[in-house]
Amino acid sequence: MSAGANRAVFLSGSIMRHVVVMTLTGAVGLMTMFGADLADLFYLSLLRDTNVTAAIGFAGILSFANLSMGIGIGIATAALVARNLGAGNPERAKEFATSCVTFTLVVSGAYTILAAIFARPLMHLLGAEGQALELAVSYIHILTPGFILLSTAVCCSFALRGIGSPNRAMFVTLGSACATLIMDPIMIFHFGWGIQGAAVAHVTANTVALAIGVHGIAVHHRFLNHLSLKALRRDFPAIWAIAFPAVLTQLATPFTIAYTTFAVAPYGTEAVSSSAIIGRIVPVAFGIIFSLSGAVGPIIGQNFGAKDFVRVKQTLKDGLTFAAAYTLITSLLLFLFRHPLADAFHLTGEARHYVLFFCTFIGVTWAFAGAQFVANAAFNNLGRPGLSTWFNWGKATVGTVPFAIVGSAVGGVTGMMAAVGVGSVLFGVASVWMAARIVNRLQTGAA
Repeated sequence: MSAGANRAVFLSGSIMRHVVVMTLTGAVGLMTMFGADLADLFYLSLLRDTNVTAAIGFAGILSFANLSMGIGIGIATAALVARNLGAGNPERAKEFATSCVTFTLVVSGAYTILAAIFARPLMHLLGAEGQALELAVSYIHILTPGFILLSTAVCCSFALRGIGSPNRAMFVTLGSACATLIMDPIMIFHFGWGIQGAAVAHVTANTVALAIGVHGIAVHHRFLNHLSLKALRRDFPAIWAIAFPAVLTQLATPFTIAYTTFAVAPYGTEAVSSSAIIGRIVPVAFGIIFSLSGAVGPIIGQNFGAKDFVRVKQTLKDGLTFAAAYTLITSLLLFLFRHPLADAFHLTGEARHYVLFFCTFIGVTWAFAGAQFVANAAFNNLGRPGLSTWFNWGKATVGTVPFAIVGSAVGGVTGMMAAVGVGSVLFGVASVWMAARIVNRLQTGAA
């Protein structure tokens, strides 16, 4: 494909159409990948051992942290690529894409080594004990080689989004999900490897994702130079300015999951098991919300690069409208199918009660989480990445810990879930208010 084809495509046309297309194509890949994770947990639930599902809940935190770092660097990648394309400098955009891939390899490589070495003390710190602890540690030791593969694949996917190629970005996660769905039953049941087989399946899937991502950016778009530490040193300040706060922002979510897992651990393996299942249901049900930040970001970035603040403001408005409409529909579906969902995972007793409570009362609060994702996209692409960090960590700490403590004291696990939902609402509203102020200020300054 010629370099001329790598043009800024979001500077014209319907903003809502761009938001919907970018979000849905991103969500198809993400929801399929998270759907594969949910299917993975479903297969493991057939073993009828709460220690296995609890182990996935504990170990999944390290895996999610790796993905969050990859997404954080990916946000910087998409922002720099989109901004330079919007400013009419495709060659510089290509250089940033290459340096971001190099940076991802360095960061994820270091994380992979540390996660493998400190797996046991980290799982113990989160509250894992006995058989659940042993299963979690063995799962992590097999899974960690796939961390670096997945992070790099995610970076390639975000570079494709910055270019304006959402379909090829979607293929990265779609390929990973398909590989997981195929390999999971083979490894878990055919070979009888159980939770270790699930880890092997994930590493295989990460390899597929990386191959698709590299092909899309390097072969199809010819948007990747030779990897170079010298080029990384040149581009590092610009990458770090966005990636550091973006990574910190993304790590707030696994921190929240880690804390809530730690908080429910004293209630027993059933509570941890239900938490793990909810943690897999949420990305599938609200995968479109998860993809909003990565979808809206390039649209804002290209129009900000072109100094078209009217379209920037419209992107923010349309992103929020889309998030609200989708969340209301999805929350209703969760409520209507709450019992079949609990039956599918063979849940009984307290574990069943917790999942039903989430589907009934907590799902709707994700409308405000979606609003915060849209606001974060604005912060990251309008030169205010630090704000996304402050808001995400504010939600993860002030908006989670005290709410969880009070909620747990009043109503146990369900009280904790409800209280954390209230914190999410408050921070969602505050982040949107701040994003709107920044856009208005930039528009006034440009005028």
